[in-house]
Amino acid sequence: MPTIAATALVALAAVIAAVGCGSDDGSGGDAGVIEGTVTSGDGTPEAGVWVVAETDSLPTKYRKIVVTNDDGKFLLPEMPEADYQVWARGYGLLDTSKVDARTGDSVELSAKVTSPQEAAKIYPSNYFLSMFEPPDTSADWMTDFKLTCMLCHQFGSVATRAGATPEFFEKGLKKSNVMNAGVERLGGEKFIQALADWGKRIKDGEVPKETPPRPQGIERNLVVTQWEFGDNFTYAHDEIATDKRNPTLNGDGPVWAVDLANDRLFGVDPTTHEVEEHKFPTRDGFDTAWCDQTFQTAAALEGSETPIKSGFGSLGCPAPGGTTAFAGKYDNPANPHNPMMDDQGRVWATSQIRREWADDAPEWCKNDPVIRDNSHHRQLSVFDPKTDEFHLIDSCVGSHHLQFAEDGVLYYSGDSYAIGWFDPSKWDPEKPETVERASGYSEVKVDSDGDGKADMPFPGFNYGIVASPDGTVWTASPGAPGHIMRFDPETKTHEVYQPPAPISGPRGVDVDTDGVIWTATGGSGHIASFDRRLCKQTWGDGTQCPEGWKSWEVPGPAAQVESGAKNVRKADLHYYVWVDQHNTFGLGEDVVIANGTDSDSLIAFNPATEEFTRVRIPYPLNTYTRGLDGRIDDPDAGWKGRGLWFSNGGDPIFHSETGVSYMGHVQLRDDPLSD
Repeated sequence: MPTIAATALVALAAVIAAVGCGSDDGSGGDAGVIEGTVTSGDGTPEAGVWVVAETDSLPTKYRKIVVTNDDGKFLLPEMPEADYQVWARGYGLLDTSKVDARTGDSVELSAKVTSPQEAAKIYPSNYFLSMFEPPDTSADWMTDFKLTCMLCHQFGSVATRAGATPEFFEKGLKKSNVMNAGVERLGGEKFIQALADWGKRIKDGEVPKETPPRPQGIERNLVVTQWEFGDNFTYAHDEIATDKRNPTLNGDGPVWAVDLANDRLFGVDPTTHEVEEHKFPTRDGFDTAWCDQTFQTAAALEGSETPIKSGFGSLGCPAPGGTTAFAGKYDNPANPHNPMMDDQGRVWATSQIRREWADDAPEWCKNDPVIRDNSHHRQLSVFDPKTDEFHLIDSCVGSHHLQFAEDGVLYYSGDSYAIGWFDPSKWDPEKPETVERASGYSEVKVDSDGDGKADMPFPGFNYGIVASPDGTVWTASPGAPGHIMRFDPETKTHEVYQPPAPISGPRGVDVDTDGVIWTATGGSGHIASFDRRLCKQTWGDGTQCPEGWKSWEVPGPAAQVESGAKNVRKADLHYYVWVDQHNTFGLGEDVVIANGTDSDSLIAFNPATEEFTRVRIPYPLNTYTRGLDGRIDDPDAGWKGRGLWFSNGGDPIFHSETGVSYMGHVQLRDDPLSD
């Protein structure tokens, strides 16, 4: 029998739980919990079902999502004091009604089992894409399709599968000249007819053959928190929470995201739930939206008055014969792409500061044929949160993604002909003349015959980038099959390695603490590694060292291609990849995490166990993630002090269930009911 003192302590604990021990200012802090149960039918507990709590009563719209345990019980932890609506979503069920709740409340949610057609409405997009019968069943066609259409959209989402006639798709695809150009390359009328046939089958009631599994095991321990930011025209591309080399930097501080569509930098504060906004500047009044931009090479067009169109024609930039309701809605001369944080907490970004014409290139490199004769898009900018000040930095070669090496040098991808770098230690923002001494670039040229001399230029868009612990720098270039490139800053030499079949389409690239390179393939749907230490030969035209590669097929439905082990193409797209070198998430060091950008998910792969863990984000549907980051806010706080960060934003965000971008935080607690 408990003592009177023990009984009193239990009663006191109940009172504390009831009031939530939360802060009245909504600051997070020692917030409370909301718990309850999800059942269906005759009271059967629903396991592996998501419970969503959302509120408008904080400075920005806020959500938290957890998963029920075997008994259908749930617990929403660390809830700021606010008025919430709580509801549940699960595969095989209709969404429950929304129930009002505050911290300390216990909520009972009742769900209904539904028909296959109704249930499929919340399936991830890749399940519907697996139903698509392409006009060309070759694996290379599917790689091209994924690396074209799915770089901006979840294919299989409600908006993309809604049409049942060629006219529907033709009209929609002509809303953007870049979409229309992709259609022509993918088969024109045959492609559009295949889309219409697919849409009609779905409209007539056909559903995917496979059913997505509900979260199991450790996947039920996940906690997803979301803060909305921006508006309907925000194209949130990437985010950054900390310095990749030091995951405790900027603990509890703002997480920064760039808006490619309207040149904004957003800072989302996870403690105050406030969002700050800054406008990316350009130089000398440059104000041409990306859609209308041009380039002009000094050599090829000398004396010409007609520059070449080079802009990215997304919404607002229709193809000939197309229409758009969004003309002028994308004011993005800077079109910022990728942010990265340095050891001082400054936010560096790839952004356009001027025209990309050869005549506008820096004087110290404009006469180099590599610079003079080619287009090089975007330069560099840096934002200091302490002063709210931007600095613009010109570059000789284009920029797209950024990575800091251990010595502090910033390397950047984004050029089809060269790799660039910038050393902040040699730069004084008050002295523009120091930009030259801080800058450098190297043309990608390989030794193709083993004589020790670089003899073969190897053009190809260098997309992802990472600095290895051994001082080398690696990029990834998507394609069929695509390649990865190694640059040695000491010797200024390059090596290129193409993945062997069935691996195809590397995009993002990262490295583990042993120097092994990891990529998630946008084309074939693999997690793949490359270990140069296994190579019998490192020089060559890119086809050398297939023995350095290993691959693992990511779980999920496959796209329809010709049969054969080397022709596999999964229906998901892995936009980028990130290696958790510091165990910021809790699954262990060097766990590889890929974006499931067609499956509303992040996908973790543990190389030690070769096991996959899927972080499914069930709401809002059409969660389209790109950049990914991990941060440790408090190394002594267990799961509450660490987690993954990502931003959600497709092009356009209109396809999302809510139509607004958000910042996402994923934590891995010890148990589905841990508080």
